[in-house]
Amino acid sequence: MTDVPQETLDDATAVLTSALAGDSDAVVGTFDAVVDRSGVAGAYEVAWCLAATMVGDGVPRGAWTLDFPGIDEAGYDARWVARFVSAYANSDGDTGAALFGAAIADGQLPDCLLTLAGSAVATLRHRAG
Repeated sequence: MTDVPQETLDDATAVLTSALAGDSDAVVGTFDAVVDRSGVAGAYEVAWCLAATMVGDGVPRGAWTLDFPGIDEAGYDARWVARFVSAYANSDGDTGAALFGAAIADGQLPDCLLTLAGSAVATLRHRAG
């Protein structure tokens, strides 16, 4: 990720720290504070940072197909996270934004963001061994 404001990085760090501690209320509170301060666009940027955390550094740009076994049977939030992370991996901000908008319209964004935070933490823990 390049040209990300420090405030956005700080918010993403706060979300991850809260998620690592298992404090879902703090995760929600951080996203609420971001929305109050920067609107939905700010929450999108924090979510994009979480997707970047999951994908990691040094991933060559190009068309990627991510394998998510059983994704069609998964809940809305898990499908959303898989697609959102795929959009990030493919540098497809338009799809990421469309997914974000759809989750808002469907009333599912809070659950999707909690699942994204949990997935980012699971990815970090997996990498740590």
